[in-house]
Amino acid sequence: MDRIRIVGGNRLNGTIPISGAKNAALPLMIAALLSDETLILDNVPRLADVAQLQRILGNHGVDILSAGKRPGDGQYHGQTLHISAADIIDTTAPYELVSRMRASFWVIAPLLARMHEAKVSLPGGCAIGTRPVDLLIMALERLGAEIAIDGGYVVAKAPGGLKGADIEFPKVTVSGTHVALMAATLAKGTTFISNAACEPEISDVAECLNKMGARISGAGTPRIMIEGVTRLHGARHTVLPDRIETGTYAMAVAMTGGDVQLSGARPELLQSALDVLTEAGAVITPNNSGIRVARNGAAIEPVNVSTAPFPGFPTDLQAQLMALMACARGCSQITETIFENRFMHVQELARFGARISLDGETATIDGIAKLRGAPVMATDLRASVSLVIAGLAAEGETMVNRVYHLDRGFERLEEKLSGCGASIQRIRD
Repeated sequence: MDRIRIVGGNRLNGTIPISGAKNAALPLMIAALLSDETLILDNVPRLADVAQLQRILGNHGVDILSAGKRPGDGQYHGQTLHISAADIIDTTAPYELVSRMRASFWVIAPLLARMHEAKVSLPGGCAIGTRPVDLLIMALERLGAEIAIDGGYVVAKAPGGLKGADIEFPKVTVSGTHVALMAATLAKGTTFISNAACEPEISDVAECLNKMGARISGAGTPRIMIEGVTRLHGARHTVLPDRIETGTYAMAVAMTGGDVQLSGARPELLQSALDVLTEAGAVITPNNSGIRVARNGAAIEPVNVSTAPFPGFPTDLQAQLMALMACARGCSQITETIFENRFMHVQELARFGARISLDGETATIDGIAKLRGAPVMATDLRASVSLVIAGLAAEGETMVNRVYHLDRGFERLEEKLSGCGASIQRIRD
């Protein structure tokens, strides 16, 4: 099993290219099931989760061609996928495939919308709380689906097709909004989604679906309207840049000091996180090619933050901010409001010497002058990268174990960081 070795203390200077967003690429790939024509996606990141979803879609009979490099493509230029779901030969998504990644459960929506039936295993994936699928099932039932749970599978049927409906979520849910959005595109009549998630990845998927012939308005706001159509056609779409990767590298620069250009980043996708970094002492400068992040000499200042749905501070950057605050000049508090069990990185950060105490959903961090390198273990995707950030600034050597979590969401992490002066390498056992 691979490990990552870090020798801390180097400032980061240079350019880091930002990859396409995993959280948009996955639902965009799933949306290809809605049409019998080819969907072409550009700027798809090379990640373990993307490869796993390709296997899941292949099980349904989907053909996926990964186009080769083109003139002018850089080392980290995203891949282009040609996804053709001309013939769906199997509407079952089995446990052994779905259990590895939660987002793969979303195939239930396009399968039900287009084929009027689906049998999908209840999901596995990250170990951060229960993250139930009850709201996704509620949305499909509102659209007229008949749903039963049988042997760990969700069995869904809509013999006459789905029908437009009013769907009001009791709480903001990104996965529920994705599922309702995809299912409603081929439903008969008009669907309104209230209390919809406003994340940029929702807007990106809606934009792609509209290119395919869907009639969606209001994506990116709490109320989305979808006028159902009888079929969708092929299209070409570019995946938006990854705001979580952007925020992660911005926090790494704030942690180590230095000056880095985040190429291709879009500041409007994570303004709340950039505001927090500015408060913490980093200098953030948007420019024509992305975002420049610098911290030269200034101390890391403490901040108080609560995670919130977009446009608030992202839960997916909470662990990274905690690593940064471990070296702040004073006491910080971070409150996690989205997922329970999302403080599993605390005990690993403590191995660096970080002083963190927990009280329910709030972590209090007493900053110290210097962390010390340690052997640590990744517990989930976002927590694992917080250990990398801590290791970059810690004295001595850090060894991060179980890095397969990192490979799910960060494309060539060690190459991007070492290109800016970090002493970081992958060790293949």
